[in-house]
Amino acid sequence: MSQLFSKKDREALLGPISLNNPVTVQILGICSALAVTAKLEPAIVMGLSVTVITAFSNLVISFIRKTIPNRIRIIVQLVVVAALVTVVSEILKAFAYDVSVQLSVYVGLIITNCILMGRLEAYAMSNGPWPSFLDGIGNGLGYAKILVIVAFFRELLGSGTLLGYKVIPDAFYAAGYVNNGLMLMPPMALIIVACLIWLQRAKHKDMQEK
Repeated sequence: MSQLFSKKDREALLGPISLNNPVTVQILGICSALAVTAKLEPAIVMGLSVTVITAFSNLVISFIRKTIPNRIRIIVQLVVVAALVTVVSEILKAFAYDVSVQLSVYVGLIITNCILMGRLEAYAMSNGPWPSFLDGIGNGLGYAKILVIVAFFRELLGSGTLLGYKVIPDAFYAAGYVNNGLMLMPPMALIIVACLIWLQRAKHKDMQEK
């Protein structure tokens, strides 16, 4: 077990979830964080989809990295990612059609997600299959973590629901409480992400710019 999870492997898996988060530290994948976080369910599905695609695209590219000519490496990476995105998209249409409709074109746009291409270039092209697979899982989960946090606050404060279930009591509305419609607009997602970046940098002083 220790051979499977060396210090380097643990850093590849756990680092992106916290200290090297792809959204709040690397500032990648911001666009989809704004687009699919009005509700919690599509945010969870999107996060899991990106995790699966990032992990397996890293794995495939790492296996074949030594056979890929340098001049066409980006094309090969895009082909691998596109194939995986197509598989995930068809699975969602078959087993979670309503969520697939909510995600709309954003599942297909995973192909151009900077997190995927960044990890393929920065990690999978120069590391073995197992560390690359863990790196993909870690970055996918780090991305999913931010999406879930943002969607939690947007759906709760914007709609008064979580996963479609009403959680704010009717007594609150009777007392004058009103759902904040601004939370459902994309700019509010950007503000929440900015708050998460501020909190992380305030907690970890070494991340602050001198």
